[in-house]
Amino acid sequence: MSTEPATAVDADVLMSLSGLELLRLGLTDAPRPPSIGQLLGMRLADVEYGSVTFELTTQPLFSNPLGTVHGGIAATMLDSAMGCAVHTTLEAGAWYATLELKVNYIKAASVQGQTLIATGQTIHVGRSTATAEGRVVDSEGNLIAHGTTTCLIRR
Repeated sequence: MSTEPATAVDADVLMSLSGLELLRLGLTDAPRPPSIGQLLGMRLADVEYGSVTFELTTQPLFSNPLGTVHGGIAATMLDSAMGCAVHTTLEAGAWYATLELKVNYIKAASVQGQTLIATGQTIHVGRSTATAEGRVVDSEGNLIAHGTTTCLIRR
């Protein structure tokens, strides 16, 4: 593995890293390509083999018509956490795509600077598919949403 940080234009370096190595770059100050995480202000908080945690601070722009956080924010956090948990198990050059995402919404979240924490963990990783589960909680541990995913794997 190269000791030089990957850049937005250095796709060859990114593809030479295992999923775990690539995601661990997200815990450093290394430059990265633009992402949905940057758009939403989602921060990578923890990366282990088969498990990933993201955090996000809510903002008024996340509002649905009822004035609470739109469900798409929790769905995006779950898709990211569960998909990245699968990614941590993949060797260099392999990739994944979400085939199915199931989300259950439990509690509304405030748009006023509330911290949301999404954790994804793999359940099964096979040759061509993987499954994972995830939870979104607030900073007090209250369950906001939970879900499952099936991912396609290409090796």
